[in-house]
Parts: sequence; C-alpha cells; structure tokens
Amino acid sequence: MQTRKAFLIVLASLLGACKSKTPPAPAATAPSPPAQEAVKTPTNIPANISHGEARVGTAVDSAPIDADAPPRATSHLVRVRLEIREVTMQVAKGVQYSAWTFGGRAPGPVIRVTQGDSVDFTLINRASMPHSMDFHAAQIAPSKYYTNVNPNDSIHYRFRVEVPGVFMYHCGTAPVAAHIANGMYGALIVDPRGGRPPAKELVFVQSEFYMSPDSIPGVRTLAWDRLLELAPDFVTFNGRAAQYAEHPISVKTNELVRMYVVNAGPNRFASFHVVGGIFERVFVDGSQASPLVGVQTVAIPVGGASIFELRLKQPGEYPFVTHAFADATKGAIGVLKAGNAGDPTPAASTMRH
Repeated sequence: MQTRKAFLIVLASLLGACKSKTPPAPAATAPSPPAQEAVKTPTNIPANISHGEARVGTAVDSAPIDADAPPRATSHLVRVRLEIREVTMQVAKGVQYSAWTFGGRAPGPVIRVTQGDSVDFTLINRASMPHSMDFHAAQIAPSKYYTNVNPNDSIHYRFRVEVPGVFMYHCGTAPVAAHIANGMYGALIVDPRGGRPPAKELVFVQSEFYMSPDSIPGVRTLAWDRLLELAPDFVTFNGRAAQYAEHPISVKTNELVRMYVVNAGPNRFASFHVVGGIFERVFVDGSQASPLVGVQTVAIPVGGASIFELRLKQPGEYPFVTHAFADATKGAIGVLKAGNAGDPTPAASTMRH
C-alpha cells in the first residue's frame, strides 16, 4: 500500500510538471537582406556612329591638351627642367581634381630626344611633400638618381639615351600608385639616329583617375580604396575624358599617321585599337627591328608603350579606343577625322549568299 501511494504521488507530480511546461518559442528567423536595386544598363547613345561612346564634336576648335607630338630635337644635349606643382585640373566636364603634376599639367610635357644624345635634367619640387623622377628611357642607378626630392629642394643630373622608342616617365616615390594616380607621369620619345619616315605624329598617354567625394568645395581628391580595388571613375587619353571625341583630330586620307601611346596606369591594361583601320606596323617599346605587321589591337601593359602606324583609307570619322570597353565608356576614346567626313565614300558591296 505504501509503495502504491508513493508511486501515485510521483506520477501526479510529473503530470503537473508537464501541464505547466510552456512550449518553446519558435526559433527567430534572420531578417531578409534588403533587396539591392539592379543597376540598369545605360540606353543613351552619345553619337550616331559605331563605337560612339562619347559625343562627337567638330574639329574646328582644339582639345584642352594638344595631341601633336613636338618636333624632333635639334641639339645633342636636350635640357629638361620640370617643376612639381599641386594644381586643380579638369578631368571631365564639370569635374575638378586636385592633382600632383610635372610642369603644372597631367600628363607632364612630352620630352623628345634622339638616340645617342644626352638629357640634362633638373627637377624642382614646389609641392608640399617629397617627390622623385623615374625615366624608363634611362639606364642609370635608381639609388643615385631616383631619390626623393624634398619640398623647395631640387636635383640635377645627366643621362644618355641609347634605345629608340617611346617610354614612360613618372614619380617613383612611395606609394607609387598614389603619385601616378594623382597625375605624375608623362611620355619621352627617343627617335632613332636616322629618324622615322614623315608622318602625322600624335601622342596619347592613357591613365586612370580614382576619385573621392569633394573634399574642397567643387574639387575631388584621390580615393585610395577605389585605387586598390581597380575601380576608376575615369580612364583618359592625356588627362581628360573623351576630349578627342569632343574635339576630333584632323588627318588626311591615306596619310601616314604615327601614334605614340603610353599606358601610365597605374592599374589597367590598354588595348589600343582604331575602328575602321588596321595598323601597318606597331613597334613595342623600343623594338625597332621586328615590328608587328597588319594587326588590329595591341595590348600595352601598365608602364609600357608602343608606336602605332596606319593610314585611313576613306574620308570619315574613325574612333580610337582602348578595346577594354568599360574603360572606353569611362573616357578612353577619341576620334580621328580623315579628310572631309562629308565626302562621298564608295558604296558598300553586297555579298551574295
């Protein structure tokens, strides 16, 4: 009897516990992430021509940066004096940028010398921080000549150029990417001793701009995080987006056109191409003996350069671009206007199937 009574007491206690136990709360569900708004593909067409990534203007007025190459050097000793200055420059219409420059512009002045001649170089730092110079055309000790120049100081030296071609020059002060992205680069042409055949000569330096929001009212500055992520706001020829589309460059039909193209970067490869043309010859950097012949597009690595030669067969407008079209859309595009674009052209032939 005692055993049965104890069993009933335990059973009643268990039943009571079960009745009073509340069911567990349902597990909380993680909130759904906010839906991201889809980025829409642009539908505007800036120009009614093939590869018209930018509005095409007229060749009546000149572009902000003249693309014509300077004449050949006449002296065996070429004196180059560059002042480093901090300036505000226009990268695109309505976009001002606080740049570091050689000679007050980005890219810096085109330097032209002849194979075997010497450059007498002076660099003066008028900026607020140390800078330096790296000439890709020179074969000299960086530890001796490519040293940092402090504000209000200068450096002077001479070097002899031995290899013909087109080469980049730039500031080599760390972090180099920041100094190049801020505008400290340019082109140096070295003519072979015997010269090159007569041609319409143009210089294009491709480069990128990575921009933060305005830090000074109306002026933008370098965005280091965007630079490291390889996400430029603008990619330009000679420092301004689409300037040679807004101001096409006039050439003659069947005229030999020679283009010196430098890729200053600091990050993106260039894929240089002229729509409607095929390059007769392409000289990579200083390679003169074995040019590429009959090519459509040539890749130029960051810090590299090439010389392109072609003739435009018919009157008309011929875009030149980097064929990496995300970069062309961001400004790396121009137009060569051959002859009178209004002249009649031969009718297109029809292929019978």
